[in-house]
Amino acid sequence: MTMTSAPSRDRRPVVLATGGTGGHMFPAESLARALLDRGERVILVTDRRGQAFGNALPDVPVYRVRARTPSGGPVQKARAAMDLLMGYGQARGILRALNAAVAVGFGGYPSVPTLFAASRLKVPVVLHEQNAVLGRANRLFARRTTAIATAFPTLQRLNGADPTKIVMTGNPVRAAIAALRDRPFAPPRPDGAVEILVIGGSQGARALSELVPAAIARLPGAMRARLRISQQSRREHLHQTRRALTVAGVTAEVADFFTDVPDRLARAHLVICRAGASTMAELATAGRPAILIPYPHAMDDHQTANASAMVAAGGGWLMAEAQLDADRLSGQIEALIGQPQRLVDAAAGARALASADAAAALADLVLGIAGRNGDSGAPSHPVSWSREAAA
Repeated sequence: MTMTSAPSRDRRPVVLATGGTGGHMFPAESLARALLDRGERVILVTDRRGQAFGNALPDVPVYRVRARTPSGGPVQKARAAMDLLMGYGQARGILRALNAAVAVGFGGYPSVPTLFAASRLKVPVVLHEQNAVLGRANRLFARRTTAIATAFPTLQRLNGADPTKIVMTGNPVRAAIAALRDRPFAPPRPDGAVEILVIGGSQGARALSELVPAAIARLPGAMRARLRISQQSRREHLHQTRRALTVAGVTAEVADFFTDVPDRLARAHLVICRAGASTMAELATAGRPAILIPYPHAMDDHQTANASAMVAAGGGWLMAEAQLDADRLSGQIEALIGQPQRLVDAAAGARALASADAAAALADLVLGIAGRNGDSGAPSHPVSWSREAAA
């Protein structure tokens, strides 16, 4: 439970530096809320894509700096370098004017100018890594950071960082998902309905849109009659996916976006999904078993690392897309429905990865480093690592 403390006498702000995507912005927003509840000043520094954050938390001033991902050809990389350099100058001026107490980076290249400026100004830096692989932007500051907060018990690509600086705080989830933390998992009753939730990220996933209906169609008729499927699909594949599930003779709802994912997750006996950081955090918090099909083109193959961590905890089953076909997926689904105790065991394994309150744990770490909560801020639960993974 988050504790609300008296406002700090030290009014120097906590600066949050993040990219503009939801995977980076949401944990930043969650930390901001936890800090505001404790009477702290919070500032966000991002690029132009970070517009939504200011709308979600109007009490948090938002500063924007120049930044660009260094990808593409020589010309694009040169432009990115120039933008990052200009962003550094902007961020340096912002941090000096604010007299920042600590800077927290959530990944994404828009965080780079601010974290670089913070390290040059001797402002303590904390990194939050949502995935089981340290992201490229965070990797740049791995050796300079005061602490690295992680969402998984293992962390790869440390880039020479001191492993004693690493602490597992977890990855914050939205309030509606957090409310599922104490809701027990109930396996399907014999011959009762079986709820399957298929999600592939906010934009859906083509492989899941095509593969899951084909796998469902191969199940025995009596098992198909029990299924209640909620499937997220790309908009351009909605008709095809809906028709395939109808032909398969199952009860299904297909949409390009579900606004009630927490409710569907609460009902789910099995989830079939990608392995992004937010999805993994939600599965762990809700304690729901999953067949994990990592997106094969994710940066540094981090989704496979995320899925591997969940599997190591006993929380699911990893099925690599390159080796997967409808027959294999169908066989796995049939085996799990036929052995509900495996679902019960996986639900418990997934929940074992959940943090009691990731936002509060991260706030404790940040304020400890700032010297505001009576804690030194030193990590107390270092995560596993290996020299091979750190390369």
